[in-house]
This record gives sequence, C-alpha cells and structure tokens, in this order.
Amino acid sequence: MSDYYRPIPQVDPAPLPGCYPLAGGWTRFSHVERLTRTAPPEILPASQLPETALAPLVAPRAPLAGLAFDSPRLMGILNVTPDSFSDGGRHGGVAAACAHAARMLGKGADLIDIGGESTRPGAPETPEADEIARVVPVIAALRAQGITAPLSLDTRKSGVARAGLDAGAAILNDVSGLRHDPDLAQVAAETGAPLILMHSIGTPETMQALAADAYTDVLLDAFDALAAAIARAVAAGVPRARIMVDPGIGFGKTEAQNLALLRRISLFHGLGCAILLGVSRKGMIGRIGGVSDPAARGPGSAGVGLWAISQGIQMLRVHDMDTHAQALRLWQAVTAAQ
Repeated sequence: MSDYYRPIPQVDPAPLPGCYPLAGGWTRFSHVERLTRTAPPEILPASQLPETALAPLVAPRAPLAGLAFDSPRLMGILNVTPDSFSDGGRHGGVAAACAHAARMLGKGADLIDIGGESTRPGAPETPEADEIARVVPVIAALRAQGITAPLSLDTRKSGVARAGLDAGAAILNDVSGLRHDPDLAQVAAETGAPLILMHSIGTPETMQALAADAYTDVLLDAFDALAAAIARAVAAGVPRARIMVDPGIGFGKTEAQNLALLRRISLFHGLGCAILLGVSRKGMIGRIGGVSDPAARGPGSAGVGLWAISQGIQMLRVHDMDTHAQALRLWQAVTAAQ
C-alpha cells in the first residue's frame, strides 16, 4: 500500500461542514492525514478521498456476538493464570474467577475476556492441556450460573479455541494475529465465532528483545501486518464483518513505538473492522504515570482509554472496570450532541 489515510476524528458539539460519520459511531471527520513511507504527512479534505479509501472509514461496523458499536464497549479482563503481570493467581479457582466476572459485569462490562496463558513479556508458552484445564471449567461455570454476556477466549491455539467454544465462549481473541496457529481461523470460520486479531511480533518470550529493530515505521508496519492477518482470516472463511483488530500495545513495541501507535490510532479504521485497545495497567502507564504498582494504574489506563474513545475506538480491554465505566459515562455526558 502506498497511501494510508488516517481520519482526524471530531467530537466537538459544533461539527465542521463536510463531516462524515466515522465507522458509524460517535465521532466524525472532515479531514484526513495522508501518510506514506516516502513523503511527509499531508492534510486533505475527506471529500478528496477516493471511494475505495473513504468507504471503509464511514461504513458502520457490524455487531460482534450481539454487541452493537453505536457506543463504546468495555471488555473485562479475567486472567485465570498463575503468572499474569498484574493479577496472576488472583482468580485462578473457578469460584474466584466466576465471582470476579460477575463483579465486572455488575460494574459495567459488556463482555468478559478469559485467558489461561500469560502473554506478558518473557512468559513461556503454556501447554495446551494446561490452558484448557484453566479456562474450560470457568467458561462452563459462568454459563451454568446463567451469565448470558458474551465470553471472549484469549488464546493462540486452535485446540483451546475449540474446547472453549464448546464450553460456551462466543469470541476468539488471538494475540498472535494467526501467526502462532493458523488453524485458529478455520475454527472461527467453522463455528461462526468472531475473531479478534492483534498485532505482535515474535513470541511473548522474545518480542521485547526484537522491538527496537523490528519496524521501518511502526504505525504503517502494524497496519500492513493486520491487513495481512485479516486477509488470511477471510481466505479461511471468516467474514470481515466478524473480525476485530487490536494494534497490540506493549507486544513487541518500545515505549516510543507504543506512543506512536496511540497518537495516530485512528489510522486503523481504514482496515474496515472494529478496533479493540488493550493498554490497561501496562508498563508504559506505570512509567509515564509514575506508578510502580500495576494495580494502581487504573486512572492512567482510563486516561489513555478516553483518548482512544475520542478517536472512535470501539472497545477497551480493561482490568479496573469501575474506574473505566465511570470515566466513560462522564466522557459520554459531556460529548453528547445536544
């Protein structure tokens, strides 16, 4: 791809003339930033875009697992692992995991993302059987308790995906973007499960060591990698309307690279898919915010999350549900059109 068009979102109550709706959501845009690999950025009126570039920016995003994207959504993180970076071991038992999921839903979560393998920097791979043993009883127990909210399964493995979907999961969230196990796309195609594709490099064990030399332009490289992952999923039979993308903050990126992605995150609307952002409690939040304890990084995480929402990002993946839900309610109140 030679030209990349980043919509410049607006949420001001006085819209400029010539605005287009952004992805059918709560923001709009009248101008875009044209980015290339060979020339400085250029600001253009959106009306000058070729139709092939404008169409994916304005098209409403289809619901995923029954969740519409006419308003921002919150995904609650439920790690049933002994070694996740901020809450490993806290929700390892079925009872504790179910109780935490219920608390997050009560505080405003739209869906729960259940993970049985830590993918923090440096984490070793978890054997498939161990991962299944961690996530399947929790998924089954939540469904047995009458939880009807969508359950997302955070896994890189097709075998875990099949087991989790059979137990009652509805969405597959692959942090490897189909690089670890391409058969995951086939599982999504066969079952009709929506598929979240995240950008990352290497493996959790190696990704941070690779980050400094991995990119020519981290923003455009991540965009192209996600476009290729989408193409692989579509070729396997997953409709684009059932695909969500995640730029992968902290997964094989330096702090400067993370910030470059966040500043121009609206570029990813050009992929024509809904966008998920997962920045909750990550190291960047602690370093910039001056907070060493991951559990105390909720306010900083919510600050970055509101920036993303202002850029039209449809879903935030978060630990501190009460903090994010409160922040989002206030943001919506002051930005609502009157």
